[in-house]
Amino acid sequence: MKRLFVLLFSFLTLTAFAEAASEDGKFEPGAMITHHIADDYTWHFADGVVAYLPVILVDNGEFQVFSSSNFYNEAHELVPYNGYALDHGHIVKVDASGEPLADQAGLYDFSITKNVASLFVSVALMLVIFFVIAGRYKNNAKTAPRGIQSFFEPIIIFIRDEIAKANIGPKYERYMPYLLTVFFFIWFNNLLGLMPGGANLTGNIAVTLVLAGITLLITLFSGNKNYWKHIVATPGVPTWLAPIMIPVELIGILTKPFSLMVRLFANITAGHIIILSLFSLIFIFESISVAPLSVAFSIFMMFLELFVALLQAYIFTLLSAMYFGGAVEEHDHADEHH
Repeated sequence: MKRLFVLLFSFLTLTAFAEAASEDGKFEPGAMITHHIADDYTWHFADGVVAYLPVILVDNGEFQVFSSSNFYNEAHELVPYNGYALDHGHIVKVDASGEPLADQAGLYDFSITKNVASLFVSVALMLVIFFVIAGRYKNNAKTAPRGIQSFFEPIIIFIRDEIAKANIGPKYERYMPYLLTVFFFIWFNNLLGLMPGGANLTGNIAVTLVLAGITLLITLFSGNKNYWKHIVATPGVPTWLAPIMIPVELIGILTKPFSLMVRLFANITAGHIIILSLFSLIFIFESISVAPLSVAFSIFMMFLELFVALLQAYIFTLLSAMYFGGAVEEHDHADEHH
């Protein structure tokens, strides 16, 4: 099964590369890599297998809905459509000659892009899997887990015992739904992004920003008086240092989610770039002798990325739990008894 997966991955990937190399006779690795890791209005699975996604625009209060296929002619070249055009990956208003207008005010883009479509797929996959698991627990609560239930139960118990309980303490239960959701959401999308034709959802900084922002909001709204006292009153710090320490503490609150956002975005995107770069060597050197070495390194990186996909989900969940634990921690104030 593993060999079949590797062969399928190699075949589909090399097919996509060959298509990129044959469009104008000259292979451009930078443009190809950027195209694969960036968001798009089409979803390219393999040679000749392209899904054209719906474009949804609001232009000065008027809805415009059409397929992204209208932006391409029969030679798959970009063309304007109905007063709009694709310009560097974004939809802009254009004049009769196809030039972008200076005034783009009033144009709002709510299109279903590749990343959005991938988000829907991953959410649907998670709902199906976990509703099935929940149904089996409900109907067979006293029987041993089996099938997909037996695969996910140790992971769920690990998140509960080794992440939530260990870092949050007695109040861990209220945070379990979020921790489980964010772990499996990141893990599933990391894995889907490694499939041939997959979208780079967790390598999109807007997605990681939202995830980190949710962690920040939960941390702030969970903060008890000890948490805020540590930030505002800065115990043990001389009064004259308070004007300096309070801004430092407030900056520290923001740097934590910022590190979450950048870490996930950078690691996932870097993995995609490395794998695509290794495959690009075949077409850069235009030599079949380079292919075995390039494919071997790519397969090694692929298996490494499978580990990184799990690791990044674990790190994001662990750090989120640590931030929640710091917000709800109760201090014993042992110094008051001296």
